[in-house]
Amino acid sequence: MDFGKLFELVVSSSLVNNYVFTMFLGLCIFFGVTKKMETSIGMSITFTTVMMISAALSWIVYKFIMVPLNIEFLLIIVFIGIVAGLVQGSDTVMRKLAPDLYNKLGIYLALISTNCIILAVPLQSVGNKYNFIETIAFAFGSGLGFSLAMIIMASIREKLELADVPVPFRGLPMAFVITGLIALAFTGFSGLITL
Repeated sequence: MDFGKLFELVVSSSLVNNYVFTMFLGLCIFFGVTKKMETSIGMSITFTTVMMISAALSWIVYKFIMVPLNIEFLLIIVFIGIVAGLVQGSDTVMRKLAPDLYNKLGIYLALISTNCIILAVPLQSVGNKYNFIETIAFAFGSGLGFSLAMIIMASIREKLELADVPVPFRGLPMAFVITGLIALAFTGFSGLITL
């Protein structure tokens, strides 16, 4: 196992090819949950966990069921089913173990199942022909990148609550401006690692 390649995969998927700041995917949850740091951290953990498990399960189902049966054309439908099942499971677990966080996340928890990043990771893993360990590393890096984006944005938005922002820019307009500036900063990582 080449740990250097795995490290590059994690760094590439979290910084260089960050889904939020370089591909602008997953913005619904990103803008909805980043108002408070507590909800951002809770969503980051849940999102990364679901992403890693769904990528692993999707890889196993694809490799050992879909390819032998020659039903690769059902890829998107099967992967969406896997993600939806995992989100329902995490919804139930969070409702029982962390009801306060569950209530704060609200509808955004259910939106994980329709989040394009959750589906993009297993699709890209299969498309790039990653092995199982590389798929896990890619999913972890992508989840880490999403978590980094959420935490950076939540910390800035909490500080903005105390700032004197002009009325037309309060709320979502300022969030878009900040996201654009952070995305510009993330372009500094482009070309760092090419996979």
